Amino acid sequence: MFLTYLILRLRIFLGDTKGASAIEYAIIASMVSLVVILFIGPLGDQMKVVLNKVLVALGGTAL
Repeated sequence: MFLTYLILRLRIFLGDTKGASAIEYAIIASMVSLVVILFIGPLGDQMKVVLNKVLVALGGTAL
């Protein structure tokens, strides 16, 4: 009887897809955040260079 119960619970556990969806969303969110971090870093450096050129052109001193 106990073995039948364990087999039933195992089938229910393996058939449940709610947890898989949550894990998939977490993986997608982590990939998106990684891409954002990798592309925003160099973009920020380029923006600093451009804004420093504007600042110098207006008579200020670069940072």
